[in-house]
Amino acid sequence: MLNPNLDEIQLTKDDYARYSRHVILPEVGLDGQKRLKAASVLCIGTGGLGSPLLLYLAAAGIGRIGIVDFDVVDSSNLHRQIIHGTSWVDRPKIESAKSRILEINPHCQVDLYETRLSSENALQIAEPYDVVVDGTDNFPTRYLVNDTCVLLNKPNVYGSIFRFEGQATVFNYEGGPNYRDLYPEPPPPGLVPSCAEGGVLGVLCGIIGTIQATETIKIILGTGTTLSGRLLLYNALEMKFRELKLRPNPVRPVIEKLIDYEMFCGIPQAKAAEAAAQAEIQEMTVKELKQLLDSGADDYVLLDVRNPHEYDIAKIPGSVLVPLPDIESGSGVAKVKELLNGHKLVAHCKMGGRSAKALGILKEAGINGINVKGGITAWSREVDPSVPEY
Repeated sequence: MLNPNLDEIQLTKDDYARYSRHVILPEVGLDGQKRLKAASVLCIGTGGLGSPLLLYLAAAGIGRIGIVDFDVVDSSNLHRQIIHGTSWVDRPKIESAKSRILEINPHCQVDLYETRLSSENALQIAEPYDVVVDGTDNFPTRYLVNDTCVLLNKPNVYGSIFRFEGQATVFNYEGGPNYRDLYPEPPPPGLVPSCAEGGVLGVLCGIIGTIQATETIKIILGTGTTLSGRLLLYNALEMKFRELKLRPNPVRPVIEKLIDYEMFCGIPQAKAAEAAAQAEIQEMTVKELKQLLDSGADDYVLLDVRNPHEYDIAKIPGSVLVPLPDIESGSGVAKVKELLNGHKLVAHCKMGGRSAKALGILKEAGINGINVKGGITAWSREVDPSVPEY
């Protein structure tokens, strides 16, 4: 409760000892610690952002924490998702997070929602909580979280990360702007790469996630100045912070109900277009590629369209690197033509998507090719485990 009856909330002897550095702060005090104990926070996601903010919310004494996630821990998560450990690989993230939270604060009530947040369940899940924290990494869920908070009149503590840059703000708080004021329309599908494709500095998640935790605590305490109306931008490479002002858009559409956010963001249309494009491109499996390599045939070129630093990490023997951006710009098309010199073309990337896109561009230039299904990831898993999977 953001406005609890403090006379009904009691701090235990353990609370006094555990939160002693809090309660001696004038801006927190006994009443503030009681507010934290009475508060409830819903965290959407237990990934890079959810990990640090959940740790610090639990450590701060938040009485009730809800977690929404349906994924399992993967070893590739561990460089940034610090709430999880190696022993939890292939097990549910929410169970891992709960275990760690209770290690930090055994008095915290932890509610688990092992499900994908959707228009059908979002209002019911979020309704009991005072503050919602958005730790997601995709546009449909960000719009869903925003609209849910608007309909329920709840603060939405937002953060996002990519490579070496992050941003944070507070939406829908005390008449301030919401996510649709920052992004009235979603970007075209595929325009913004995911962290799996573009990468992310692990400690960046800790910085932005901790800022989200700080804003959440300030909202509950009712102290300080929040980021409502300000978008905080952080560049880790330059170690610089800057701010942009945000204001509510007076002509923005009124949010009256939750909608189909996949459709709103154009995901089904993009998938249909991608499927149609790929249907015209011949595919082979990594095992078929292995047979081709072992056959000693020399009438083909194996094209790798990943970025140079990915090629340095892992490569399939005999592959030639021509990055997708070069093909998109046109310079790579001429290079591919030169490489082929009448030979057949086989292309791959990390998982198959970028190579399919490259082959679509090359097809328009009169070059047909075969796409390796699953890319070098499938090669590592099914053919040669010594090739690093990243």
